[in-house]
Amino acid sequence: HYGHLLKPYKMILQILSLHQVSPAAERLRYILNEEDDMPTPTLFTEMDTLQREGDELEWKESARWVKFEEKVEEGGERWSKPHVSTLSLHSLFELRTCLQTGTVLLDLEGYSLPQIVDDIIERQIEEGMISPELREKITFVLLRKHRHQTKKPIHRSLADIGKSSSSTSECPVLKCSSSCKKKRLHYGNSHAQSRSMNDIADTPSTDQLKNKFMKKIPRDAEASNVLVGEVDFLNKPFVAFVRLAQATTLGGLTEVPVPTRFLFILLGPQGKAKSYNEIGRAIATLMVDDLFSDVAYKARDREDLIAGIDEFLDEVIVLPPGEWDPKIRIEPPKKVTSADKRKSVFSLNELGQMNGTAGGGGGLAQDEEMPQQHELGEELAFTGRFCGGLYLDIKRKLPWLPSDIYEGFHIQSISAVLFIYLGCITNAITFGGLLGDATDNYQGVMESFLGTALAGTVFCLFSGQPLIILSSTGPILIFEKLLFEFSKNNDIDYMELRLWIGIHSCLQCFILVATDASYIIKYMTRFTEEGFSSLISFIFISDAIKKMVGSFKYYPIDTDFKPDYVTTYKCECLAPDPTKWFVYSQPRYHLCLTKKSLCSPLSLLSLDWSQLSKKECVKYGGSLVGKSCKYVPDLALMSFILFFGTYSMTVSLKKFKFSRYFPTKLRKLISDFSIFMSIMTFVGLDMLLGLKTPKLIVPTEFKPTRPGRGWLVMPFGKNPWWVYVASFVPALLVTILIFMDQQISAVIVNRKENKLKKGCGYHLDLLWVGVLMAACSFMGLPWYVAATVISIAHIDSLKMESESSAPGEQPQFLGVREQRMTGILVFALTGVSIFLAPVLKFIPMPVLYGVFLYMGVASLSGIQFWDRIKLCMMPSKHQPDFSYLRHVPLRKVHLFTLVQIICLAVLWILKSTFLAIIFPVMILGLMVVRKMLDMVFSQHDLAWLDDLLPEKEKKKKEDAKKKGKEKDKKKPKADDSEEEVRNLSFCCPLYFYQSTSSGGINYMNVEYV
Repeated sequence: HYGHLLKPYKMILQILSLHQVSPAAERLRYILNEEDDMPTPTLFTEMDTLQREGDELEWKESARWVKFEEKVEEGGERWSKPHVSTLSLHSLFELRTCLQTGTVLLDLEGYSLPQIVDDIIERQIEEGMISPELREKITFVLLRKHRHQTKKPIHRSLADIGKSSSSTSECPVLKCSSSCKKKRLHYGNSHAQSRSMNDIADTPSTDQLKNKFMKKIPRDAEASNVLVGEVDFLNKPFVAFVRLAQATTLGGLTEVPVPTRFLFILLGPQGKAKSYNEIGRAIATLMVDDLFSDVAYKARDREDLIAGIDEFLDEVIVLPPGEWDPKIRIEPPKKVTSADKRKSVFSLNELGQMNGTAGGGGGLAQDEEMPQQHELGEELAFTGRFCGGLYLDIKRKLPWLPSDIYEGFHIQSISAVLFIYLGCITNAITFGGLLGDATDNYQGVMESFLGTALAGTVFCLFSGQPLIILSSTGPILIFEKLLFEFSKNNDIDYMELRLWIGIHSCLQCFILVATDASYIIKYMTRFTEEGFSSLISFIFISDAIKKMVGSFKYYPIDTDFKPDYVTTYKCECLAPDPTKWFVYSQPRYHLCLTKKSLCSPLSLLSLDWSQLSKKECVKYGGSLVGKSCKYVPDLALMSFILFFGTYSMTVSLKKFKFSRYFPTKLRKLISDFSIFMSIMTFVGLDMLLGLKTPKLIVPTEFKPTRPGRGWLVMPFGKNPWWVYVASFVPALLVTILIFMDQQISAVIVNRKENKLKKGCGYHLDLLWVGVLMAACSFMGLPWYVAATVISIAHIDSLKMESESSAPGEQPQFLGVREQRMTGILVFALTGVSIFLAPVLKFIPMPVLYGVFLYMGVASLSGIQFWDRIKLCMMPSKHQPDFSYLRHVPLRKVHLFTLVQIICLAVLWILKSTFLAIIFPVMILGLMVVRKMLDMVFSQHDLAWLDDLLPEKEKKKKEDAKKKGKEKDKKKPKADDSEEEVRNLSFCCPLYFYQSTSSGGINYMNVEYV
């Protein structure tokens, strides 16, 4: 029946909703846009409640905040798990009333707690809030000692009791006798007198200085202290909010030795302890809120603080009480909205709509929201000058050169070097063996090791992005195979032809660098990048599994073995027929030369053939007879254990930093060295069992694989002159291959998700790849280009996270340790691996296959394409809350994913045939397919599922500007009456309540229509 009374307020609220920002937001916009070079410090907030211990009063720590709330568990005498603070609207409204009616002192000059307390009480007496007679009692209460959770409970002894009975400072306040009151009469109003009542130490105690919780608090943090309690001598609340001009250490007031900047005091009549506690939690939660803490630091008066609370209320989300248990502690989220994003709404250059302003015309509707687009930056800007891009790359990277060296000296670099080194030598051995088979050993494992060491070291020293790891790739292997067969069939010298192809390709790379051709990379969107990186990842995974399956062919499991017939299994060595002995085979002829005593029939008969080993029996010409002669230990099963064990242990240890066991630093150390620990564990297991599993074979001599070839290839003398010119054509194909491989891998490495700060150098990278092609061609070494999977693994092993994080807060990803030392050390170790052969020979190949599998699987994480593939197998109710699922229909998401799967399947088929040579052209084909998708999907859908093409993005911005201008022209002017009401709305309160004399709040019942 109050509906008719609320009609004027409803009309005002409707008019208010037409405004883009609320009055509180308007005030905050002015405050927060004031130029201030000093960032707002992080606040540590501690709430102490007034407690009675026997006949004594003391302040006891009940909760603390750095970002999330931690409560003191009374029963367990420990801190609770960090959780999100849950507040009642009632407590926030009461806090607002407290700030309206209480004392607010901003920029108070304070040097000690007694002086600050005196200043607060003096102000309240001057303003008539309290009577002068209450000065001593309030001072006495506020200067009681503080017991923090780090201290043990106080057990009073007889001496303590005697001391308290004779000490005036121990007199109780709540029920004070007349004799005790007389003892307090001598206390005056000066600071010296109040200091004599002080029960708090002037300097931090030993427990405070040794508190390990300091590690969780950022440097230069400041404290805000909240003191709440109930006393029997007040008939209305005593409230004060103080901001000190300079942060001051107030002795034992705070749990940790952090200087105090803010002080909130609430003392009230008895019977409302729970209400006071909730108000204290409300102000403590506000103080650690990024937006309100900024307001608290910059507030000029009481109204600014109230505006901060109003804005906080404007963003509050209400949970229905019947559908949620308030006792539940909400776990801290893995990711929260950044403070900058919230503050950007108050920027004078931003036009955003607040949470509480419904119907504003400035914001985008939910279906019109667009994600932040991936920008490649100025590195790929077309300069239009000769070598303009190369000049800018050198200019950009040169200042970072010293830091690229000294930043590499970190313990994290050791784990990265060991991880990438094992991946590189495994790759070098694999591709070296395949190259040897494809080129008749003109290039083999030795050339692969030397080329990897030379090209990788030079590239990491001088390139624009030293985090990229160079390696041989599949398309290059196919090209080498086809080139060797062509040379063999046409009587052309393979090495000389290959040299000229390398020279031409090097010159073509120079032309691409000089003309800023890398500019076209900006047309490669997420669609192309994810298709390429997914293909390389699947190649790594499939190759690792294929090699593991191959072990079952070489060492088959003996399925015919039956334990019940073990007595019948035997293997005998039978002597050969003496009449057939002199039909010499090569081994027997060699045997006769070395052991002439065995070349006669008499000596054969004198041998005890039953005592010969399997090798000796075959060597001397005997024959093996029996069911167990073909027995091989189950090396395949052992190899699988080593393979899968290395992979699974690496995955588990990599995630160990998110576990709850051990201190943070130890967890992070285990996570960083996860791959090294896994490898060492299973190498040790293999050595312990002593089985002859296939081991890593490294060349032991520094010489070319093929006898008769040297380390330098001469450019003239073996082929006709026209070959030198005609090699320009195959060189063009190689250049396209290298350009696409190199630049797509570089774009993936340089994506904004990795938070690289030192910039990149696409043109400089391509220049050195071209130079190294020519150098490797002259030395007869393989060609090298950026390896996508190993480069991604390199970045993952160098990721940095924040060390000092608030309790409950997930460590923040800070970026990647950008330096050159890890790459240089990896390739230097690869070069000296020849001398490490006695150690490396103990590493089983299945362990390295497990490392390969981990690299492939790890590089798939974070790829949106892979997440969308998994969505196809999930019911809608179990699908994760991905942002694009909120804005794009599920059928379109699946259609986009299907297109990518088909493209990936086509690339896979081409890769598996001789057509792999045109693989780079097919990457360009992906760009064509992406262009055609503009005709199937809207730009809104593509913006969420992919990146917009550059010209589309530019056109969209221009259309938005035109649309904005048309809206401004068509916008009607408000009439005078509406303008008057709108001006009135700036002074109208948004909350309807009145404070009572006792400090409570009477709420008006609101009828919702």
